[in-house]
Amino acid sequence: MKRIQLKFENLQRIAGDEALAVILLTDVSRQRELSVVCDANMCYQLQMRLQGNKAVCRTMLPEALLQLLPSDYEMTIVGVYNGQYQVMLTDTQSGESVRVRTSDAVLLSIISHIPLYIEERLMARQSTPFDENAKGVSIPINTMETQRLRAALKEAVEEENYELASQLRDEIRRRTSPQGPYSPATTTTT
Repeated sequence: MKRIQLKFENLQRIAGDEALAVILLTDVSRQRELSVVCDANMCYQLQMRLQGNKAVCRTMLPEALLQLLPSDYEMTIVGVYNGQYQVMLTDTQSGESVRVRTSDAVLLSIISHIPLYIEERLMARQSTPFDENAKGVSIPINTMETQRLRAALKEAVEEENYELASQLRDEIRRRTSPQGPYSPATTTTT
């Protein structure tokens, strides 16, 4: 399995939705970007670390637990399931792994420098070209919550954007079909 190392690029609030933000990750060469939606609490946690508030953060749970970790770790985004990236935190010595939320993996990577990777084929499918001057970000529709997909579908129909509406409808159907969710690479811009 070939992997690509990711690095944190920035954090952006979603206009009109104070409850969400987008974490922007890039490959090390900054050619491709991957967007990860996070909630307001995680946005706050990330902003605390990014603003260099080390004195306050030093005694917070993530930083305290990191002091107790005896082994070397790495994290890999291995897939998408039901609107969520699947990330495995792996002890490189024992090979033991546990699943973590993607936004938690980003936070852990920022505070510990534990590398965050993504499988190469998944990166090719989910990422978009990185543009440092872009005014918005692309979010793969297969990583959006079903509730948000339904709201976006309603808005696309109202705006007569039938191509986007069709893509959103298809993703909702994949998730609710008896065969289970499937992860295509379609993206939409916020």
